[in-house]
Amino acid sequence: MRLSILSAVFALLFASLGYGQPLADHHQHLFSPAIATLISPIRPISPIAPDGLVRLLDEAGIKRAVVLSVAYLFGSPERTVENEYERVKAENDWTSQQVARFPGRLRGFCSFNPLREYALAELARCAKDQQLHYGLKLHFGNSAVDYHNALHVKQVRDVFRAANGYGMAIVVHMRASVSPRIAYGREEALIFLNEILPAAPDIPIQIAHLAGAGRYPDPEADQALSVFLEAIGNADPRIQQLYFDVTPVFQDIPVDQAKLMATGIRQLGVERVLFGSDAGLSPQIAWTAFHQLPLTHEEFQTIANNVPAYLR
Repeated sequence: MRLSILSAVFALLFASLGYGQPLADHHQHLFSPAIATLISPIRPISPIAPDGLVRLLDEAGIKRAVVLSVAYLFGSPERTVENEYERVKAENDWTSQQVARFPGRLRGFCSFNPLREYALAELARCAKDQQLHYGLKLHFGNSAVDYHNALHVKQVRDVFRAANGYGMAIVVHMRASVSPRIAYGREEALIFLNEILPAAPDIPIQIAHLAGAGRYPDPEADQALSVFLEAIGNADPRIQQLYFDVTPVFQDIPVDQAKLMATGIRQLGVERVLFGSDAGLSPQIAWTAFHQLPLTHEEFQTIANNVPAYLR
């Protein structure tokens, strides 16, 4: 109740100041009971149903949200899961069923570990699903993708190529795993740009968390982001449909870091930046926190109004 009242107060305050709300939250999740059970031994967590998410969107005055399936969690090499592929399919199906309850508000993306032998089969299955054919969520960190493993790069490239063929957008958490620690930074971002991204030239590619893992500062993510800044500065044709979401890398950061982040967002181009709040976080509080960055009113408005093709 407290969170609802706080969100309503923020909404009224922002309305009085003339701040528009985002048209969409581009990075959200729902958690099935099965996922909650899987995660709870590590971090106690409750299921997240679509009713709660839509209520939070209403409080924030946000019309729509992209719901990214977390089925990839069943394929994490850090876990031993019996009947893994069946569990992945069940989670994607559950996500499809949940977003179908709010067809005008929620749009679903399927997910899986791109290194698993079932990856292309599951992508083909999702491409036929009425609720999930819009896009795919890949999480390189949870999937332990190693940019210096040639087979990994090939497998990910194959998934990108197939998604491009189906016309399915990709939201990719491209930061390599922090635990176990896998190399990540400028060199790895160059591999992504040169060897993976070109396989999907016709679809929107959304890089999650400004190429990081959802926390800031992250020096390795900054190194990775520098590769894209250079590509944008050079008008590289490979990045024509590239977006970056700011899902919440901006919370509670020092003033000097906030200035650096604002500079980076300007260099990326505010038209490429998408707002997201992530699972369980009030979109209104996330949008309010985002305004601690020293961007202009016009820049915030541009970000608020950005809507990629997969939501049109």
